[in-house]
Amino acid sequence: MTPGSGLQAGLKNRHLTMIAIGGVIGAGLFVGSSSGIATAGPGILLSYALVGTLVVLVMRMLGEMSAANPTSGSFSAHADRALGRWAGFSIGWLYWFFWVVVLAVEATAGAKILEGWVPAVPQWGWALIVMVVLTATNLVSVGSYGEFEFWFAGIKVVAIGAFVVVGLLAVFGVLPGVHADKASFSNLTGEGGFLPHGPGAILTGVLLVVFSFMGSEIATLAAGESEDPERAVTKSTNSIIWRIGVFYLGSILVVVSLLPWNDPSIQKDGSYVAALNSLGIAHAGEVMNVIVLTSVLSCLNSGLYTASRMAFSLGQRGDAPKAFARTTSRGVPMAAILSSVVFGFVAVFFNYQYPDTVFLFLLNSSGAVALFVWLVICFSQLRMRKIIQREAPEKLVVKMWLYPYLTWATAGMIVFVLVYMLFDTKHDGRETVLLSLLVAAVVLVVALVKQKVTANRPAPVAEAPADKVSIG
Repeated sequence: MTPGSGLQAGLKNRHLTMIAIGGVIGAGLFVGSSSGIATAGPGILLSYALVGTLVVLVMRMLGEMSAANPTSGSFSAHADRALGRWAGFSIGWLYWFFWVVVLAVEATAGAKILEGWVPAVPQWGWALIVMVVLTATNLVSVGSYGEFEFWFAGIKVVAIGAFVVVGLLAVFGVLPGVHADKASFSNLTGEGGFLPHGPGAILTGVLLVVFSFMGSEIATLAAGESEDPERAVTKSTNSIIWRIGVFYLGSILVVVSLLPWNDPSIQKDGSYVAALNSLGIAHAGEVMNVIVLTSVLSCLNSGLYTASRMAFSLGQRGDAPKAFARTTSRGVPMAAILSSVVFGFVAVFFNYQYPDTVFLFLLNSSGAVALFVWLVICFSQLRMRKIIQREAPEKLVVKMWLYPYLTWATAGMIVFVLVYMLFDTKHDGRETVLLSLLVAAVVLVVALVKQKVTANRPAPVAEAPADKVSIG
């Protein structure tokens, strides 16, 4: 627990383990993979592998910094220390903005599923119910958030694991009682080859799948409220490779092996539902809807938690209203949670009233934030490694591989993806980057103005400036 923060160590090791595992399985994996498959064919596996490698490297950097100094602000607090107050302020608020927009997206997605089951309740009513229930959960205690997320993530993990096992058995022709006529590894090279739309489609696929990986970093934010932060961060960092390998690459490999990549059902029903239907499994669509709903609720639950803890950290560092840094007797930052929920509710309203104007702007302007966050983590780690080595070398329990060369290579790859997006007009990549840069520029200007205005003010007695905080 961060000393004097008011947060409590209410997350158990089993909570942190499942938060780390579930964090890489977003609803985007179930919902968004079909468009990626349609764009790149079986080559989408290379897109997932490329982004997965980026995430593994970025998480290694973040793990190095967070194991040395676990904090609820995670990369924002590290950027504050390593790059300056402007960096911590900017990336913290951009990340908060990203997650409150995600709240609206996921609440609407969940409401659509629930309305299909109980049409008597309108879609906006379900969105309201879902948001209220999960807000109440987060307001009770961090332990209740952890418990909900433990079960949500558990269902996702079991579902994906079962899907991979059943799918592979079908591909090898040893699944009893199932006649999977189309299932074969030959689907990887049939119908135009492994790259039916050429090598360029791999990068286009990257643009479509990169945002489904957002959430991998949640475990480092939650570690500050765990029983053993250093162990939790180390464990989640070291396990990221197999988590991405099994849940992303494994499940997508099964999908494109069970069916030809251009099978119309993949686009019509969704990749996972289409794959299950091809095996003749009864009620596959309903089963997958339950799993997608669980993923949506998990994402909502974690999104609310993540946004509120980032707001809490910003408040603690004087970069947000001081009320955000206050906690209840149960260690819950109530003002930070409620402010995040209010913006989430406003975004939900815009999603229903102005889906093609206001909400589309919110969506596109937060779209590239994941890449901005990863880039800031790279530059923070380059500086923070030297600080840790100088002040507390024994805290380097997790180390970035081939430092600093691999860090620079990762940063270069992220910049390359951003530049490539600027030339992508077919999938709104250019609009997403430009609007995200616009919002980032506004936040950065606010940060620089604030820093200049407060430069000569004495720091509050109760708070230490970020650049004076000890690693230990």
